[in-house]
Amino acid sequence: MALTSALSGPGWRLPRWPGWSRLPREGRDTLFLLGVIAWTVLPHVEHLPAWCTALTALVLAWRAALAVGNGPLPGRWLLVAVLAVAAALTFMSFRTLLGKEPGVTMAVVLMALKTLELRARRDAFVVFFLGFFLVLTHFLYSQSLPVAAAMLVSVWGLLTALVLAHMPVGQPSLKQAGRLAARTAAFGMPIMLLLFLLFPRIGPLWGVPKDGLSVTGLSDRLRLGQVAEVASDDRIALRLRFEGEVPRPETLYFRGPVLASFDGTEWRPLLPSVPPRLQPQAELRTSGAPVRYEMTIEPLRLPVLPLLEASPAAPQIEGWRVRGTEDLQWLTDRPLIERLRLQAEAHVRFEHGPREAVPGLRDYLRLPPGFNPRTLEWAESLKREPGLADAGAAELARRVMRHIREGGYTYTLAPGEYGRDAIDEFWLDRKEGFCEHFAAAFVVVMRAAGVPARIVTGYQGAEPLPLDGYTVVRQSAAHAWAEYWQAGSGWMRADPTAAVAPDRIQRSARLAPPPGLVAGAIDAVNPQLMRRLRDGWETLNNRWNQWVLNYSRGQQFDLLKDLGVESPDWQTLAKLLVIALSTLALIGAAWAWWDRHRIDPWTRQREALQRVLRRVGVEADAHDAPATLARRVRARHGAAGEALAALIERLQAQRYGRDARRAPDAALTRSFAAAAQGLAAHAPAR
Repeated sequence: MALTSALSGPGWRLPRWPGWSRLPREGRDTLFLLGVIAWTVLPHVEHLPAWCTALTALVLAWRAALAVGNGPLPGRWLLVAVLAVAAALTFMSFRTLLGKEPGVTMAVVLMALKTLELRARRDAFVVFFLGFFLVLTHFLYSQSLPVAAAMLVSVWGLLTALVLAHMPVGQPSLKQAGRLAARTAAFGMPIMLLLFLLFPRIGPLWGVPKDGLSVTGLSDRLRLGQVAEVASDDRIALRLRFEGEVPRPETLYFRGPVLASFDGTEWRPLLPSVPPRLQPQAELRTSGAPVRYEMTIEPLRLPVLPLLEASPAAPQIEGWRVRGTEDLQWLTDRPLIERLRLQAEAHVRFEHGPREAVPGLRDYLRLPPGFNPRTLEWAESLKREPGLADAGAAELARRVMRHIREGGYTYTLAPGEYGRDAIDEFWLDRKEGFCEHFAAAFVVVMRAAGVPARIVTGYQGAEPLPLDGYTVVRQSAAHAWAEYWQAGSGWMRADPTAAVAPDRIQRSARLAPPPGLVAGAIDAVNPQLMRRLRDGWETLNNRWNQWVLNYSRGQQFDLLKDLGVESPDWQTLAKLLVIALSTLALIGAAWAWWDRHRIDPWTRQREALQRVLRRVGVEADAHDAPATLARRVRARHGAAGEALAALIERLQAQRYGRDARRAPDAALTRSFAAAAQGLAAHAPAR
């Protein structure tokens, strides 16, 4: 590329670093701006093509070298050529120049190349506003707390560079410009907060960021070993806040996809073979008081709400359509790729399903031919045992559970790979598995014994201690259990995991993979430190999610009620917003009027100097620099005016030098008058 050849040409040398304090102001300000740009681009690296990251780093490094060595900027045709190559690479990477990813890629390239055109203040302003635009693009990918904090630093840095661009004289310090930028941003905070609280909540005009979208999680497909992969993910899946006492861990079953079709390898949702009227209906029957709770669901990959069993009614979620199914699932009209908060209730004591046999139950007896022959034979022999020949489904289920409990089975996250007849191998040979192994084997045995059965997936249990007032359910709580049909009762839950690992169900004691190197070292020094650090971060992140990202129209209306509005609506919200903005505008106008008539201390000192110079016959206008005034004093009064000229140069150092003062020196102002009197005494003689 032309850019590479320009960097590696025979005349190009890496400049020597003179030290930060010895850099000229233009070089210092340019390096600061390049650092802000690099910080702003950095979170985008995982979204950008590799060539874009490399090109941006190369251009910024080249521009930094030019700033340190005070080298000439490249010609425009070289930049046009690099831009054309970047556009071609963007098209090759995305097959288009339109859309989010190619647009962000080209914005990054344009901002990097524009730094090679910093010939005037106008060019710097283009870079600043490209930087502000790039800050906004980060929220197309993520609105998490770390990204927001990083972009706040970027905004402060860009505002600081903007302040420096408006200080053309002298060498103001970065600290001084940074303070002014922070103060300016602070003035805008009330308006930003007001707009956030009162501006109507509307849907995004672009794709919703997939914050927290786990690469693992619930699925509408199940292979043996799949849930064990999810169990290694310690990220939060659900947060719940219960009204009243938290239910016992063994009652916390959060129902997800129900799987009933088995091809010998994979379990899938059922494709019924009978019309809907002949299929088993939900027929939910509850008892006892309901459990009411608030749930925050982190993004999933499925259109399923994993609600606590059993929910009698669909939760109301603004902008979403929720429907129930006959197997007690709650489905949404689109996949959950954003964080949702909802209010729901459930009954932990319930029955569901038809009490009498219906034709559709035959679908829950189907097994693939040619698979797991030894397990099928074992199930047939089970029915021939004394007392089980005419036993009901519940008695058969208890017998299978006893076999699991007493048969030498091991509950483990790493059972290894299973072959074609995985159920045979697990049930009769290796006897090692995770929850999906036990649930799948239980269903196959029950079906082989003539009992309709199916697998239910979801989450089970929760963290033993609340976190920031919320009960936390992690991805590692993903679970698979079984349901079988019992005449006179309907579908009955059976959790084979409870037979082999009762602590997993009763106390939510989940298996955990070995910790990593850093986590293991921390655990070795202080076993509780890692947990406290994680809990602290999750508490902070939860508050960000609840108070900022999940701030909804309902919360806006609740805020109006707290302010005394009895029946808030859109009109009330709009009126309050207009009144508040108008009030702030009037306050700002009053402050501007006062500030306009307020005389700056530096201005007062300059006016005093101008009066002194006019008395001694030296022309002094408002636009004249101190160095110009000193030269005029020496030209008119010679050696007699040296004292006054030195005082003027001292003023310039105090106002614009490296160690500039925050306020004028009153003693220096008095010295002007004394020096002028002495000069006036010599003036007649001259």
